[in-house]
Amino acid sequence: MTVFYFLASFLLIRRLVKRYKLSIIYPKWRVMLNTATWVIIVLYFSVGVPLEDWAADMAGAAILLGLIFYVDNEADFALQKPYLQANYPLVAVGFINGFAHLVINKFYEAHDSWFELATVAAFVWIFGKWANSNKQEEALRIAAERKAELEALVSARTAELVKQKENLQEIVEELKATQDQLIQSEKMASLGELTAGIAHEIQNPLNFVNNFSEVSMELIEEMTEELEKGDKDEAIAIASDIKQNLEKIRHHGQRADGIVKGMLQHSRASSTTKESTDINKLADEYMRLSYHGLRAKDKSFNAHLEMHLAESLPVIEVVPQDIGRVLLNMFNNAFYAVQQKSKTLGAEFKPTVSVTTKTQGGLMIITVRDNGTGIPDAIKEKIMQPFFTTKPTGEGTGLGLSLSYDIVVKAHGGKIDIDSKEGEYTEFTIKLPLK
Repeated sequence: MTVFYFLASFLLIRRLVKRYKLSIIYPKWRVMLNTATWVIIVLYFSVGVPLEDWAADMAGAAILLGLIFYVDNEADFALQKPYLQANYPLVAVGFINGFAHLVINKFYEAHDSWFELATVAAFVWIFGKWANSNKQEEALRIAAERKAELEALVSARTAELVKQKENLQEIVEELKATQDQLIQSEKMASLGELTAGIAHEIQNPLNFVNNFSEVSMELIEEMTEELEKGDKDEAIAIASDIKQNLEKIRHHGQRADGIVKGMLQHSRASSTTKESTDINKLADEYMRLSYHGLRAKDKSFNAHLEMHLAESLPVIEVVPQDIGRVLLNMFNNAFYAVQQKSKTLGAEFKPTVSVTTKTQGGLMIITVRDNGTGIPDAIKEKIMQPFFTTKPTGEGTGLGLSLSYDIVVKAHGGKIDIDSKEGEYTEFTIKLPLK
C-alpha cells in the first residue's frame, strides 16, 4: 500500500503543473514543480521500496503531508485548497497503518485487509474530489465567459458618440500651435514634450463625445418613431436616455476644456499672483501628461504609475503654473530615468514612478520617486546648477532643476530634498509652507 502515498504526492504535483501551465505564474514555479516530480519518484525507490512496510507507510504519509502544507501556504495555489484537503484522509490512514503495524502488530496482521481497504478508499476519495473540483472550475470558467459576453453587450449598447467633435478638433490644433510658442523659451522647453500627452488626454474625452453623440442621434430617431406610433411612455423613456447621454457629453467636454485651460495657464509667463490650488489635481494631471508625452516618442515604453494622494488635502496658495512646471520637470526626469534603465535591463525590469502628497508640520509635502538609474553621489551637489545636465546633447537644457529650485525655494519659500542611490532609485521631496 506504500505506493499510494507516493502516487498521491506525484499526482498532486502533476495537477499543479496542468492547472498552471498556461498561467502567468507558471515560469516562477516550472523548475520547482518539475524537480519535485523527479524527487518523488526517487524517494519512492530509495525510501518507499527498501524500508519496512510500517516505516515506508509513515514516510510516504509524512512526505505527502509536508507537500500539502507547503502548497497550502503559497498564495499562488489558493484555488487548490479543496483538492489539498482531500489528501488528508490518506495521510491519516498512512500514519495509522504505520503506527498499528509497529505497535500492535498482531492486531494489524489480523485485520490487514481492513487497513488496506481504508488506504484504497482514502485514495479513491482523492479522485472523487478531483473530479468534483474539475466540475467547479469548469462552472467558474463558463460563468467568467458569460460575464465577459454581458460586459461586451453592455458596452455595445452604450456606444458613445460626440456632439462637440469640431470644437475639440480645433482645440487639438490650438494646442499644437501653442507648443511652437512654448519651446522658444528655455523655461518652457519641457512643455514641448507634452504635446503628444496632451493630445492623448484630450483624445479620450473626444472619443466619448463622438460615441455618445452617435448614440443620441440613434435614440432621437427611435423617439421620433415612437411618437409617430403614439407611444408616449416609450418616447419619454428614450428622452431620459438622451438626457443622460448629453450629461456625459457635457462632462467629457468640460474635461477637455479643463486640460486646455490648464495648458494655456501653464504656457503663460511666470506670475507672482498666488491662487488657491489643488495639489492632488495638479500632480495627477502633470504625471499623466508627462507619461503619455514620453510614450508618444517611444511606443515600446511602459511604466507603472503609483499615486498616493492624501485625502482631504487642503488647497494651498501657490502660483499654479510655476508649481506645475516643477512637477512636470520632476516627472519628465523620473520617466527618463526608468526608460534608460529599462533599455539596459530589458523585460526583467518593471519601471515605476510614484507621487505622494501629504501635510506635515505646517508643510505641503510632495514626493516624486522612481526606480530608475539614480544619481551618482559625485554630482548630487551639481544637479541644481543652471545648464548642468546628465542627458546627451540635444535631450536636455540643464535648466529644469535650476528653475524648479528657484520656483520652490526663492518664490515660494519652500525646500527641495534629494535622496538617491545610483542604479536603484531617486526621490525628490518638495516642501511648501501651507501659509
